[in-house]
Amino acid sequence: MKALIALHSILVKDMQAYYLKPPNISWGLIFPLAWTGMFFVRSGQGLDSVPALLPGVMAVSVLFGTTSMLAVTVTFEKKGRSFERLLLAPISLELLMFAKTLGAIVFGVANAFVPVAIAAVITDLTGIAWGVLFAAVVLIAVSSTFLGLFIAVAVKEVFEAQTFSNFFRFPMLFLCGLFFPIAQLPFWLRPVSFALPLTYGADLLHNAVRGAGELPILLNLVALVAFCTLLFTVSLRSIRRKWIV
Repeated sequence: MKALIALHSILVKDMQAYYLKPPNISWGLIFPLAWTGMFFVRSGQGLDSVPALLPGVMAVSVLFGTTSMLAVTVTFEKKGRSFERLLLAPISLELLMFAKTLGAIVFGVANAFVPVAIAAVITDLTGIAWGVLFAAVVLIAVSSTFLGLFIAVAVKEVFEAQTFSNFFRFPMLFLCGLFFPIAQLPFWLRPVSFALPLTYGADLLHNAVRGAGELPILLNLVALVAFCTLLFTVSLRSIRRKWIV
């Protein structure tokens, strides 16, 4: 019971302090809308191109939303020394960091469904496998959030976290099969693609929306869970080594 109260209190505090601010809400709505419009106009293929573009736009919305939020919450609180006060709470570090990342996960999941809501207005989405889609969105949000945590722990300033995030985010746009198949990449780049968690999330989304995934669904799920576990574990180890004396 004490753990649930602590989880709820930290989540509510972060939502009020960071996620529910008007700039973040507007950014979370405008960014997916801008990406949807950009790729829709760029494709020039009419409404038939929306299902093909939707998985990539959803994944990008989650990736940028979660990593950007973690760069603010964790890095800012560490610099402001408020994180040290949280360490005094009678809860485990694992629960504390999960509570700190839960808001970004929720924010990322909500971001993902903004393009879906837009697409539902302009095209038919009856063929979507909603169960697979939701599982993919949640796992992408969790893995991207833990990637953001890993980045935030490695730096000292918010601008450093944002810059370091781009080192991972922008290559993922082109290497993870978001907007064109991995098979079209040079053969020497393909192993890099399969070393990135978003590759498996994007494949799940393509499978859910168009039934056009290149990998088995179970493999994608297992790979994403493994990436989530690895990133969270490495981040906790880094926190213990760098932030806790």
